[in-house]
Formats: sequence, C-alpha cells, structure tokens
Amino acid sequence: MSKYLEFNTPATKEAMKLASDYRLKNHGLMYLDRVFWNLPDEALYEEIIFRNEGKITKQGPVLVNTGKHSARAANDKFVVKEESTENKIWWGEYNRPITTEKFNQVLARVQAYCQDEELFVQDCYAGADPEYKMPIRIITEKAWHSLFARNMFLTTENQDELKKFVPEFTVICVPGFILDPRIDGTRTETGIILNFDQRMAIIANTLYGGEIKKSIFTVLNFLLTFEDVLPMHCSANIGKKDDVALFFGLSGTGKTTLSADPKRNLIGDDEHGWSNQGVFNFEGGCYAKVIRLSEEHEPQIYETTRRFGTILENVVYDPVSRRIDLDDDILTENTRASYPIEFIPNVIPDGYVHAHPKNIIFLTCDASGVMPPIAKLNPAQAQYHFISGYTSKIAGTEIGLGIEPQITFSACFGAPFMVRHPFDYAQMLKERMLKHNVNVWLVNTGWVGGPFGVGKRISIRHTRNLLNAALDGKLEKVEFRKDKLFDFDVPTTCPEVPEDVLDPSTSWGNEKDYWKKYDALAARFIENFKLFEAGVTDEVKNAGPKRMK
Repeated sequence: MSKYLEFNTPATKEAMKLASDYRLKNHGLMYLDRVFWNLPDEALYEEIIFRNEGKITKQGPVLVNTGKHSARAANDKFVVKEESTENKIWWGEYNRPITTEKFNQVLARVQAYCQDEELFVQDCYAGADPEYKMPIRIITEKAWHSLFARNMFLTTENQDELKKFVPEFTVICVPGFILDPRIDGTRTETGIILNFDQRMAIIANTLYGGEIKKSIFTVLNFLLTFEDVLPMHCSANIGKKDDVALFFGLSGTGKTTLSADPKRNLIGDDEHGWSNQGVFNFEGGCYAKVIRLSEEHEPQIYETTRRFGTILENVVYDPVSRRIDLDDDILTENTRASYPIEFIPNVIPDGYVHAHPKNIIFLTCDASGVMPPIAKLNPAQAQYHFISGYTSKIAGTEIGLGIEPQITFSACFGAPFMVRHPFDYAQMLKERMLKHNVNVWLVNTGWVGGPFGVGKRISIRHTRNLLNAALDGKLEKVEFRKDKLFDFDVPTTCPEVPEDVLDPSTSWGNEKDYWKKYDALAARFIENFKLFEAGVTDEVKNAGPKRMK
C-alpha cells in the first residue's frame, strides 16, 4: 500500500490484537505506519484481495503471480562471514560470503525503506519436535507472504503465547527493496542474505515464496547439527509397522508426490530432522510443484488446489470462470501450491514420530535415461551417492533453467541449503544408517528409452509399485543382478512391474548407444567426486562407478 494514502484496510481494527510485546523496534524497524500481527487466514485473504495482491479461484485458493522471479534465485544467496561461524561454514558456490559491514549497511537501508510502511508479522515455529522447536518471526510487506508463512510453518492460537513470543531467528522479506550491487556487494539487485550472528535474514527484490521457506531451512541445516540432529532435504512417511521412509531429492524429482501415499501416514513433504529419538518435520505445510498435476495419480495433492487456504503461485486461470489450468506452463514450469499439511488426509498430526527409518530412498531424475528405475545400495555406496547427489534440475525450479533438464550433482540432495560441508552431513547419516540397519535405495524418476527429448519420463505407476515393493519387503524375496558400471544391486523382477522396465538397456533403440551414454554418465560421477575425495575413506571412494573397458 502507498505510504501516502491514509485509509483503513479490512484488518485495521484487529492489527494489534495478537501482537507480541517483543515489538519490531527490537529489529530496528521504527516509525512504521501500521503493523498487522499474526492475522489468521481469513483476515489475510481480505487483505490480499483489498491490496490487489492476488485473486480468488474456484473453490477458494488464492492465486498470486510472482513476476520475474518464479523460482529461487540460488546464485543470489549470501552468508555473513563473521568470527563465530566462519570456520564452520562450507564457503563457495552456495554460501557466498558477505561482510558484516555490508549486511549492516543493507539492514540500515531496509529499516529506512520500511518507515511509514505497513508490515505483516507472523510469529511461528520451525521444528515439530518440542525439544528442537525454534521460534521464528517472518516480517513481510506483502499480505500473501504472511499467509504463506502461516501455511509453511507451525503456528499457535494461544494469545498469551503470542504476547510473550520472542523469536530466535527473524526473516525480513521486502520484495519492493532493490539492492545495488555496486555498494551492497551482491551479484544482482536481488539478494537473500543470512546472518547467523545477528540471527536475521533479509530477502530483497523477489516475490517468490520459496525464498522464505528455504531461508529457514538453511538456518536449521546449520544450527541443528550442533544439537546432534541431522537436517535433511527429504519427505518422510510412516507405515503401519512404525517403519519410517525418507525420500531425498531435489525439487521436481517426486518427493512430495511419492511421499503422499494413501497407504502410509505423511510426516512431512520436504524438510526433516533425524534425532536420537526419531524423525520430525521442520514445517507445518507443503509446497508442491503442480504443473500438469494428475487427479488420477496424485489425488491428494490435486485436491489441495481446490481448497480455501491454498496459495497457488503462477498458475494460469480463467478470470471469468475462475477455473485454474494446471497444464498451462506459459508463466513457468515451476507452478506451486502452498497449503497446510493437514490438507493431506493421512498426516501425522504432531509432525514427529519416535521411530527411526527402515528405508531411505534417494530420488534421482536421470535425464540421460540410463539409470535403472531402482537399485539397492550398500552402506559405502549410500554414502557415495549421498555426497554425489546426482539428479537433474527440472525446468523452472531455479532462475536460468531452460526447458531441457540440466544434469547436476547436488551434495546431500540439497547442496544450495547445506551450510556445513557435505562430509559433516554424510557422516551423521552413516552413523544413523548403521545404528538402525537401514535399507537404502536409489530410485530413478527420470527418463527411460532414451535421454530427454527421445525417451519418456518413467511412469509414476511403475515408480509407486517399485517403492511399495521395497517398503513392504517384497524386494527381499527376488533375485538381483549386479550393475556393470555402478556395482549396485538391481532387482530382476518386481510385482506389478514389467521386467523390461527394470533393465533400461532393453528400451533403447540401439544398445550400443545406451552403454556409451551410461559410460559417459559414470565418467561425470567420477569427475564430480574428485571434489570430495580428500575427506572420505577409501571404501567410500571406491564405491563409485567404474568405466567400461
């Protein structure tokens, strides 16, 4: 809203009713016009529509457009380099250093920018396990970002709790604030800057909601490791026998879709911690990719796109009928739905379980079309593939990606969010795998019958059947073959899956082309792992692929 117009908005009278005594002046935000504290969904809907930030679509979801940033600005994330943390951070491509002086300079300009403006505050929590729950504050200039925070994090309706709320980490999201690379030390006019010393993050010049979610995830990925909790970029569910399954993978590889299994209870869809007591969700909601979402194959997620409280990002709709078109990618391939986790019917209500994983699934979207649809890994191979994090970035999930998937190696299946060195996370995973005797599976949700543009994406039905067989223990009763290049075990049969699906070489038109492509992929694995060889054991180093002779 313009700072020069003075009139009441729908929630003006209720703006301070749920305010914390720990006011925004504690963050240096002073001389503000009005602050809306902890508004519920319904009030935020009214503010969103009043401010023309979005539209209401058929059956109630609010639809927003994030403009030029329809994905994460991964190259614009910075971490303040200061004495208390500089020796603990994995500096480089994903954790670009910025000085304390530059951060303070940006913060001072943000504080000035916010004067006479209206802001929204949500006081909430990250981490469902009460032992590790972190109070966080999300300060935004957009009403819909405040609703996004309510969807994605854990909230409370206890007024006394809100009154006494003091955050341990604060995010200030100001998409209208434009950075100046010449004086701010940033790469572009957009920036996501984290300061662990001041326990604050600034998100500037981007409307994309995922930046808020991933900033908090990045914070937890650092802080929780010092409490002996393994932070993980994975979805998680649990079966009737208290058998937890973890699904690691980058955006677009199927974490959300495959973990939303009607036969199992969902713990969470994207970010979890593994403590000595069990597994817990970091969030209170889901952030699902919905382009070409199938009502037949993904009914639970599909249903959320027809519910009040869901935020649809960059989804195309008919302004007359208000019907959405999930197949239209004219705005972006990375269309998203943010919704409370309880919208999924068979969810664990508390978000944490005192049970440990029985199965870990590494989801890889192989755009080269050569990896088997499922393979079983031994402990050394599991560490090798966890550190490697092979997959393909799917169109639209990061700025700059084109239509064709981009082969990549993302350490720990989430390198952009890992603050410490991959060795640290891999070591924590190894200890837990061995202690709890966990089965580890590599599952390819990418292409078969040829690379992208020639083959086709593997059927989600086949992937589900393979996963069901693995989680139910049915694959323990079948024969396996040794993969010629990677030496992992590949089942030769699986209930309800055609045998030719299990051997990708048979679906290529020319088998020589297949082995040539597979060998080229093995070479890329070997070259990538040279970055990590100095810090791993010979056993792990030798668990990688061998080139064809």
